[in-house]
Amino acid sequence: MKRRKTKSFLNLIEKAKKQNILLIPEIRQYWADDENNQLIISQLEKSGLKVYLLDDVEIIENPIKPTIEAIRKEYQHYDYSEDELKAEFKEAIENYEEELKNYNSASDNGFVNGIVFHPDTYQHKTVFVKIIEKSKHKSSEYSAPLANRKMADCTPEEQIIKINEREIRKKQIENNKHFEEVVEMIRETKYIATKKTLSTDEMVAFSISLFENNVDYMSQQKYFSKFLGDTSKMTKVEMVENFKKKFKKEVFHKLIRYMITKQVHFGESNHLNNLTNISFYNAMQGYYKSKIASIEKEYTEKREKREARLKERIAVLEKKVKELNK
Repeated sequence: MKRRKTKSFLNLIEKAKKQNILLIPEIRQYWADDENNQLIISQLEKSGLKVYLLDDVEIIENPIKPTIEAIRKEYQHYDYSEDELKAEFKEAIENYEEELKNYNSASDNGFVNGIVFHPDTYQHKTVFVKIIEKSKHKSSEYSAPLANRKMADCTPEEQIIKINEREIRKKQIENNKHFEEVVEMIRETKYIATKKTLSTDEMVAFSISLFENNVDYMSQQKYFSKFLGDTSKMTKVEMVENFKKKFKKEVFHKLIRYMITKQVHFGESNHLNNLTNISFYNAMQGYYKSKIASIEKEYTEKREKREARLKERIAVLEKKVKELNK
C-alpha cells in the first residue's frame, strides 16, 4: 500500500512537470513542520517544483450541479415538505450558478491549471489556482534561513522583518494564554450544568468542533464537502462568523448522526452487551426497521439450524453417557 501511494505521488509530480501545472499539497503553514508534511515538501523541492501551500493560493473547483434527487437524499431524514425541498434546491442551484460563473471566468481572472492533493492518501483533483501576492520581503520558501540568523548578522531591512515576525509570535503566544485562561475559567463555573436550551452559538461551536476533530478527511469530502463554504479569502474568525450566518440546525443534526454511526464498537462488543451499541441499534429501528429485521432473520435462521444440530449431537452424547453409567 505504501509503495502504491509513493508511486501515485511520483506520478503526480511527473504530470505537474510535464504539463506545467501547479501541484498543491493540502497543507496549511501551521502544519508545515509536521514530519510527514516536511517529507512531502522536501520531495517537491527535490523534484524542482516551487512549493506552494494552501495559505499561498486561491483555489476554484469545478462545482457539481445539484439535483432534486440529491437534495432529497441529503435531507431524507428530515420531515421536509415538497415546498421546503424545492426551496433548498433553488438555493443550491443559485449557489452552483455563482460558483460556475467564477469557475468559467477563472482563467480571465489570473487563475491557472493546478492539482490539489492530500498528503496522506495522495487523492487529488484538478482545480484552478492563483498565487496570492505577498510582500516582496516575504519568501515563499519554507526553509526560512532568516529565522535562523542572529539579529546582528542581518541587514537593517532584515532586522525589521525579524522584529515584526517576533511581535507576531508574541501576540500568538499571548492569544494562546488568553484563550487557555478563558477556558479554565469556564470549566470552573457551572456552565456544563446549565439547563438552558443550546444557543445558536453553542450549536455552531459544537458543529465546528465535531467537524474539525472527529470527521476524517475522506468523510469530510463525502458528507461535508461544502461545510465551511468558500473560505479562501477569509480569516479564521471570519470563517466562523460566515458559518454562523448560514448555520442551519440540519447541519448540526447531520454531524450528530455521523457521530452516532462512527462511535460504535466492534470486536467483542455488540448490540446486546455494550451500552453505546444498544442505544445505536435502538435508534436505527426508527429509520431502518425492515432492513434490520431482514438481517436479524438471516442470523436467527443460521442460529436455529446450528442449535438444532447441537441439540442432536448432545442427545447422542447423553445417550452414550447413560450407557457408560450402566
